[in-house]
Amino acid sequence: MLTIGILAHSSEGASLCFRTICHAGSELLGEHMHPPIVLSAIPMGLSMPGWRANDLAQVEPQLLEGAHRLARAGADFFVCPDNTAHLALERCIDRLPLPGLHIAEVIGSEIRRRGFSRVGLLGTRWTMAGEVYRRALAAAAVERLVPEPDEQEVLHGLIFAELCNGRFGPAVTAPFLRAIERLRARGAEAVILGCTEIPIIVDDANSALPTLDTTRLLARYAARLAVSGAELPANGWVGVDLPGSI
Repeated sequence: MLTIGILAHSSEGASLCFRTICHAGSELLGEHMHPPIVLSAIPMGLSMPGWRANDLAQVEPQLLEGAHRLARAGADFFVCPDNTAHLALERCIDRLPLPGLHIAEVIGSEIRRRGFSRVGLLGTRWTMAGEVYRRALAAAAVERLVPEPDEQEVLHGLIFAELCNGRFGPAVTAPFLRAIERLRARGAEAVILGCTEIPIIVDDANSALPTLDTTRLLARYAARLAVSGAELPANGWVGVDLPGSI
């Protein structure tokens, strides 16, 4: 089996990713079994000045250091359970010492499998306005809908002030559910939960649209990849081509 490296950025998303890999491993391998996992968690606070300044060059060093720690610990490939961090990872992927699974490519594969042609996207301001999902969904010939700018700011603020700090009450959940309802009214067929903490408060049970849970889908695909024993490139992005559902 391959060893999975979790390149953490936010603690809540990384924790959910870890638990999901373990649960998916048990489904694949039997009770109490899962692929070997190592985790590196450089504090996200060290990257926040770069995010606030829209300067990805300030974010890259933390991700590079985290990836090098994973490689030294024996990881064969990494996953980063943070959608926004992929804006910086795309810039430095060729300088990382091990290959990685791209979260948006995993989600694009699931969207194609399920046959959606128009999806909503929730996440941080940088994820909703950025190129990571714009490119991935365009490659899948899928239309991308995002909330209006004012609503984006509300969700962005809640992610950093509440979700990333482990606060998940009804007052935090309600604006995300309202945003999904508005996306449905605009014709979205499903919604990407494009911040790895959103799946802690939103799922198919309370969402007006079918959800695409980026955290759990990435984790489950990572478990399948690790068990497959597939040959991986030395670095760069790993192709998302395992058969079957995630």
